[in-house]
Order: sequence, then C-alpha cells, then structure tokens
Amino acid sequence: MKRFIGVDLHKKSFTVCYLTEAGERIIKSFGLRRIDDFIATLFPEDELAVEACNNSLFFLGQVRRHVCVAHQIDPGQFKVIARSAKKTDEKDAELLALFLSKEMLPLARQMDDRRARLKSLVGTRDRLVKASTSLKNKVHNILSAQGLAVKAAELKSQAGLERIKEMARDDLTRLELQLLTDQIKSLEESVKKIEAELAKPDHQLPGHASLVSIKGIGPVGAAVLSTVIGDIEDFADADHLASYFGLVPRVHQSADRQIYGRITKRGSKIGRTMLVQCTWIAIRYNPRLKAYYTKLRSKKNAGKAIIATARKFLAVIYFTL
Repeated sequence: MKRFIGVDLHKKSFTVCYLTEAGERIIKSFGLRRIDDFIATLFPEDELAVEACNNSLFFLGQVRRHVCVAHQIDPGQFKVIARSAKKTDEKDAELLALFLSKEMLPLARQMDDRRARLKSLVGTRDRLVKASTSLKNKVHNILSAQGLAVKAAELKSQAGLERIKEMARDDLTRLELQLLTDQIKSLEESVKKIEAELAKPDHQLPGHASLVSIKGIGPVGAAVLSTVIGDIEDFADADHLASYFGLVPRVHQSADRQIYGRITKRGSKIGRTMLVQCTWIAIRYNPRLKAYYTKLRSKKNAGKAIIATARKFLAVIYFTL
C-alpha cells in the first residue's frame, strides 16, 4: 500500500508522519545520526516530502533511492505550517503528509550537490565582501571624525591602506586603524582566493561560457548567476526568470481593481545584487540598454531605473542561455 510521508526536519532530529491511502496515521521521531533506522521503515512505493532547509539536501540524498519520489517543499510558499495555531513537530509532519497526498504542496527546485557547494562558496564570498565594506566604512568614519577625508579608491590598494595608518593624529586612533586595515587586507585576500576558485573551468556550471560572452558579465558574475539560475529549462520564459529573481511587482487584486506595488524581492538576494552590478557595467557597452536606462532616469530615480534595466538585461541573459 502506498504511503505519503511528511518529514519535519531539524538539525539533530526529525519527526515523521506516515499517512496511508486509507487515512491511517503513524507518528515517529528519529535522531539524524541514526537516519538508517528511518530508512529501514521505507518502501519503494512511498512518496516523501520535506521542507527545504539547511540540511534537507543531505537528508534527501540519503533517502531518495529508497522511495518512489522525494520532494523538497518551498517553505516560503507553504504557509500552512508557519501559520498553524497548533504548531508542533508532529502536526507539521502530519500537514506535510496530508497535503502531499492531495498533491497540493509547492515544490522547491531541486539542486544537485555540486551546485549546492558552489552556492555555499558564493554565499561565503558575499559575506566577506560585506564585512570588508563595513570595515572600510568604519575607517571613513574614524578619519572623518578627525577632519580627514580619503577617497574610496585609497581603500582598494595595499599602498593606500598603508598610508591610511599614518594619517592618525594619536596612538589610539593609529592602533584602531592598523587593526581595521589588517582585517580588510585579510578579507580581500580571501575574496580573491574564492574568485580564483570560481574562475577555474572545473567549477563552472553549464551556461557559464554563454554568460561570460555577454558584455557586462565577468567570470565571477557568471559563476554567481549560473549558480542562482541553474537549469534555464526550468523557466518557461524570461518573465518567469524575472519572478524567480524577485524583479516583478507585487500585485493586489480585488474584483476589477488591480494595484501594482514594489518588486517582490523574492528569490536570491545575492543573485539580484550581482545582476544589478552587472547591469551597471552592461549599460556602458550596450547602446540599447543605455538608452533604456537614460529614458527611465529622466522620469524616475536612479534606483528604480537600474532595477527596471536589470530586468531587461535579465531577458538578454535568458535568451542567451
């Protein structure tokens, strides 16, 4: 008899609801280190669902070959669990099993192990870049408080960082600047190592070469965007890809009234940020994109204009891939 299995997964344990076609329910809990005990309860005709989380790929990798189908659920779309009045592990697992049996679960895109590792590395690079930027802002604030001003370009070179240390007017400030500049150097060296790794042919995902061929997208941008986009065949058209990047407006509709708001900003923030950065470069080389941005800039602020241009640039990426 076919069973529908809902799994509420945590870092160290998980709760399972086995739901039969006849409606019988069995609830069990397992430790993640003893996942083999759970696998022993599975049958080849079972269908399983687990919410996407930090360790869901590991979990699915262990159980997928022991069941008929293993689904990963998008928690952002499946709000039933988050808004449940009685939220327990048992109830969450039961809801997953119930909605799975009714074919009403919003499925998340599947990601292979290679893409997952590259995505993690891209995320680490993003954190390091943000940490470096934060420290540079702190350096600017310290110098500004002492009536000193430096250009942003001076913080991008080793020689510039060394000169900044000597600008302090007292020992305490000199110490603070030395510590900050040393950390900035370390962070930027780490970023360069990651970027060198992402540029290696062995780590390039399908579509990387096509992305690099587009003016405005370099090896790092191509690595980030290919990691976020994955298989372009998952998207029916450019509008679906724009929606995945969170570049479509929110829509509020009631009867014959329809209101469009700001962009949804759903999807990968890293991918959206990289897309906008690449768009700034692309408008230097692409006359049509530049004309489009210039036209919008005459009516809107720079932020809205570049976001709209980024969506147009994303369509170029879609058709190129």
